[in-house]
Amino acid sequence: MKTTQTIIAGITLASLSSIALAGGYTGFEDPREGFVGSSFTDGGISFYDLNNDSGLNPDGSTYGPGEYGTDFIVENATLAINDFPGVLSGAHALSWGTSYIAGDNLSINIVSTFSMTTNSVETDASFDLLYFENGPWGGITIELLATLRGDVVNMDSILISDLGGRDGLVGDQLSVSGIEFDALTVNARFADGTSTVFAGLIDNVTITPAPGTLGLLAISGAGLARRRRG
Repeated sequence: MKTTQTIIAGITLASLSSIALAGGYTGFEDPREGFVGSSFTDGGISFYDLNNDSGLNPDGSTYGPGEYGTDFIVENATLAINDFPGVLSGAHALSWGTSYIAGDNLSINIVSTFSMTTNSVETDASFDLLYFENGPWGGITIELLATLRGDVVNMDSILISDLGGRDGLVGDQLSVSGIEFDALTVNARFADGTSTVFAGLIDNVTITPAPGTLGLLAISGAGLARRRRG
């Protein structure tokens, strides 16, 4: 089940933004397979703040900052791409953690949180996601939070299926649109809001200004519009 929430209150059209709306895209095809560091930039998008939080694992044990690794990994995901052609594309995807499998095979690693930015103000973003559902992961929510100067202004989420039985891979997409932001953060939470982890990898990250964007949207107060898609 996917839920998109747009946090809106008073919205007024302001003067033409002095901050460039740059945009960026990466399918992670340019970097070689392997570790790319705790932060890196590809296609105009910078990735950073990997696994820097604390929380509870799906089994109830605790984890701390860096426990699941602090390096991003560009993974040759050919086998997964062949199995999920509507989700992943090219030959590479973005993973994380402490290890990877060289060549066409791959590992699906655990992650708690990471962030990305074009270092500019944007309005639209999306990425494809391959992740484990059911098993120990059922009931966890994967969130995409769009922030502007540290305040959450938009979000999208996926509630991981909890149908019992063994876990299995599934593909989906997270996206936000229509509200200006300067950073994006992905994390995982239990129903009570406690930070946790999920296992997956991402591909085809697109961050852009909306077509015809002329100025900043001034956002004040707090409200909520919600779209549900099951």
